[in-house]
Amino acid sequence: MIETDGLLHFTIPVKDLKKAEDFYAGILGFEIARRSGHMLFTRCRDSWFVLTLSENPVDPNVGDKHEIHTAFRVSGEAYDRAKAHLAKHGVRIFKEEDRRDGTFQGRSAYFHDPFRNVVEIMDLREMGA
Repeated sequence: MIETDGLLHFTIPVKDLKKAEDFYAGILGFEIARRSGHMLFTRCRDSWFVLTLSENPVDPNVGDKHEIHTAFRVSGEAYDRAKAHLAKHGVRIFKEEDRRDGTFQGRSAYFHDPFRNVVEIMDLREMGA
């Protein structure tokens, strides 16, 4: 068994670093902490993710499917403000739900980034079994 201490970072594939920065930093408000020739090292409070230039097509889900996605937790107060902010910037929320059972319980909204990666924001109320 490998004994890990947590998640270090994950990678989101993108086709254009400028568009990725405009969306993830400019609209979603994440901090771009470092740039390299093909990556943007991005902070979400104490967590990290890397926006990486992909040579492969980026379209992990058909249509508005959302099985493959990246989820970010928001507070209950921030959830409605976030939805209004996304709408103001022309980002279409294609699915909303209020889960009352399952592993992650709370309100969630799903939308696409400019490359068709699915992003979820969730007002996490409770962790189920």
